[in-house]
Amino acid sequence: MATAEEPLTGSEYVAHHLHHLSSGEQEGLFDASIVNFDTVLFSLLTVAAVMLILFLAARRASTGVPGRFQALVEWAVEAVEEQAKSMVSVDRSYAAPLALTVFFWVAIMNAIDLLPVDLIPKIASLLGVEHMRPLPTADINAPLGMALGVLLLSIFYSIKFKGLVGWIKELFVAPFGAVHLSANPLTWLGGLALALANFGLNMIEYVSKTFSMGMRLYGNMYAGELLFFLIALLGGAFALDSTHDIVLGSVLGLFHVLLGFAWTIFHILIVLLQAFIFMMLTLVYVGQGQESHAPH
Repeated sequence: MATAEEPLTGSEYVAHHLHHLSSGEQEGLFDASIVNFDTVLFSLLTVAAVMLILFLAARRASTGVPGRFQALVEWAVEAVEEQAKSMVSVDRSYAAPLALTVFFWVAIMNAIDLLPVDLIPKIASLLGVEHMRPLPTADINAPLGMALGVLLLSIFYSIKFKGLVGWIKELFVAPFGAVHLSANPLTWLGGLALALANFGLNMIEYVSKTFSMGMRLYGNMYAGELLFFLIALLGGAFALDSTHDIVLGSVLGLFHVLLGFAWTIFHILIVLLQAFIFMMLTLVYVGQGQESHAPH
């Protein structure tokens, strides 16, 4: 462990920035007993920012020539509405607002990664907080929690449009259908086996969709965060170079600037792309929940 006078090594620097302000030490990848307070804090702050942005857009909306802010929001609303029309076939009254909120929320959470990696942890340290990891989507709990919320919404609207009995029936008759029962006991055994196979596949589909949806966002943002840490280490190596080697220092400084600029530009695309993918998957899963998959 480095003392207060000694600079952190590269591995210690990365480990320090990957550590959450949490209620305890996490055991394993999933630990329901641990709460990461920084993830909760920045998730709530970003969703509050989304609500404020949309509220201001609605309040300032006018029938005249729109300003830049209104035009941007109107463009986003129209684009999401077009996507909702192609994904949700039954009722889009809630799907488009949900997708718009999800897009802005994920985009703003992802955009935290574009801030200097030491800015928020440094501010936290001045307030006496040792660890502060501000990127919620790089914490597996947040993306999987959001994906679980989408799953619950899709089930809710599936029950709303099909009824509880219709939804339960579909779990056992789709996708392979049902056996026509007769007095022959073999048809009852075959029907039971097919119903169990249908139910098992539906459960696998629910779990796999939720897991892949959350892990896709988490994996991309976690990797991007690590790259920003590694690029910051180049700057640290340049600043702390004790050999005073002009050539080495110049190379480190140049690499730090060029790689930082290039990765920031590329990461902006990742931020928006991952928000768009999460929004589209939300529309797809909610739309699938409305559709009937039982054979006619």
